[in-house]
Amino acid sequence: MSQSEDIAAQTPSLTNHDRQPIHIPGSIQPHGVLLALSNDLEIVQVSNNTQEYLGKAPEDLLSQPLSYLLDARQVEAIKQGLVKKISSANAFKVSIMTSNGERYFDGIVHRTEDAVILELEPTDSRLELSFASFQALVDEAIAKMQNTSNLTEFLHVVAEQIREITDFDRVMVYQFDHNKAGSVVAEAKREDLSPYLELHYPATDIPEQARELYTRCLLRFIPDLHAQRVKLVPTENPTTHQPLDLSLSILRSFDDCCVEYHQNMGVAALLVISLIQEQQLWGLIACHHQTPKHISYETRNICKFLGRIVSLELTHKVTQSELDYKVKLQSLQSEFIKSISQVDNFIDALIKPEIRLLDLVGATGAAVCLDNEITLVGVTPDIKQVQALIEWTNSQVSDNLFVTDSLAKRYPEAVAFKDTASGLLLLRISQVLRYYIIWFRPEVIQTVHWAGNPNESVQVQADGSITLSPRKSFENWQETVQLTSLPWQQCEVDSALALKNAIVGIVLSKADELAKINLELERSNRELASFAYAASHDLKEPLRGIYNFSTVLLEDYAQVLDDDGIECLETVVSLAVRMETLINALLRLSQLGQAQLRLQTIDLNELLNQVIDVFRASYNNCELADIRIPRPLPTIQCDPVLVNEVFSNLISNAFKYTDKAQPWVEIGYIGEVGEMGSRGDGEMRE
Repeated sequence: MSQSEDIAAQTPSLTNHDRQPIHIPGSIQPHGVLLALSNDLEIVQVSNNTQEYLGKAPEDLLSQPLSYLLDARQVEAIKQGLVKKISSANAFKVSIMTSNGERYFDGIVHRTEDAVILELEPTDSRLELSFASFQALVDEAIAKMQNTSNLTEFLHVVAEQIREITDFDRVMVYQFDHNKAGSVVAEAKREDLSPYLELHYPATDIPEQARELYTRCLLRFIPDLHAQRVKLVPTENPTTHQPLDLSLSILRSFDDCCVEYHQNMGVAALLVISLIQEQQLWGLIACHHQTPKHISYETRNICKFLGRIVSLELTHKVTQSELDYKVKLQSLQSEFIKSISQVDNFIDALIKPEIRLLDLVGATGAAVCLDNEITLVGVTPDIKQVQALIEWTNSQVSDNLFVTDSLAKRYPEAVAFKDTASGLLLLRISQVLRYYIIWFRPEVIQTVHWAGNPNESVQVQADGSITLSPRKSFENWQETVQLTSLPWQQCEVDSALALKNAIVGIVLSKADELAKINLELERSNRELASFAYAASHDLKEPLRGIYNFSTVLLEDYAQVLDDDGIECLETVVSLAVRMETLINALLRLSQLGQAQLRLQTIDLNELLNQVIDVFRASYNNCELADIRIPRPLPTIQCDPVLVNEVFSNLISNAFKYTDKAQPWVEIGYIGEVGEMGSRGDGEMRE
């Protein structure tokens, strides 16, 4: 666990700088003038330095129309600018006649919900920077940035180009991590300055409010951190009776904490350019100078424009490396899902070959849990530890997806297996059944180089409250981060979710196929039952004729038949009886799904003798039918028709599928323990 995470966990209770309303300071920096106007362009607030720049006292300007100060052409330009949406700035050159002659200003106007804000910065030039001049200044920088092949090289070129344009002592590219702490990932500086490259800064160095302002206002310029701030007159906006919102004001003043923080770093002038990726603050280009330094509005505009270009190119560079990895994961995913959909054994499909399941999210180990069956893959905790972990997740984790790169922070018992599972990605496949896939990553011990001790900015007061204050030292301070794995990337998490969706889809597809098969079986069974009923019913009529005529021959014509003829007729009668029994059995089979078994108390010896008699009658050579019954069979509860069929089929098959010269069948049974047929196995044998 890292120091930055400890501090981040404390920040919700901070009561000092992090909660100061830095967007409504009630003052501006002294290198310009601010006028707050009503919607009809009446001056309602001014900075208390108008006498110095405009030759008019604040009280002389208040309640005056803007035309009192600017000519009609300039007022019209401001009106045209206000047609744009709120917060969109419009810049133009302004000339104002003062007691000391005509003065020129860079005018920047934007509109808030409650006021129109006009800021004036003195300039030596009355001419706008031409597009050709602007293009010449930025073309070379853009070309160099676009010619870089990777992100690290790109960011270093960015730092060098911004330093070349601004001539600041140090230019750093500062990147935020997922905990809002930052690190210097690129730097261009004077040779005599100590490097800040790869130093880390806790999230408290740039509090949430400041990050939010950097997201909205893409450039922040403070030419002199020692300058005296200029109050607004009156303090509150007379229209709203609230402090004036200066969130997007380029002259917005700074607070004491900001001054002290940068003075401790030896900084007197500051220029910060926001880097935005996917509408989120990715990082900052921070420019430091050891003495007060003013740069023109045009130069700042160039820096702001380059910041936008950098943000776009940054998105491309970051996205490209992420895209390559995403494509790899998606390829694995597609192959994996295809193999799962084509097999019957779900676990085998997941874990064989095991590396696919691990590569799917960049893990080193995994556990597949289907109810109480747990299969381990790769490097994992032992089975008992995994079982305990699953029990913990059942009670503590309600989401279908749980991701952490520091499991021990949530589950202290994980310290015991930190070498295999400091990071965990858990995927719950079923809400009803205990179906999980859990991926593991080992601990990665890191040495983090902080710009000074990050704890210095957090102070515990006597009443237990926590406040932020500027850190005094920015010397290299090391910290060892333990019990933490490499973080899970969003594309890896997405890959896990895609696997779950695919598994659910495959299960639903299989269920649909099974339902169709069952419907087809039901239809086939109905047709078969209908056929069996019709066939058996139709067969009974000719069978009765065979039986009746054979009986008549035996009764009325026995005197004209010899012994062989009589025996043959008797066999025909016996087979007819057997045939009727089979037809009745067929009728019963056709009704099995619709009727109950007809259980009766049956002596198996009598039933078996009937079966044997019919069987012997069916063979011309009765000597083939060698059937042995070592001991009497029991009396049981059964359906006699169906058991008759069982014996008939078993005896018939035993003789039909033997290759022995003199086949025989033995029939026995297993009763209570130790009670069995003479051969000791109770089975029919050839």
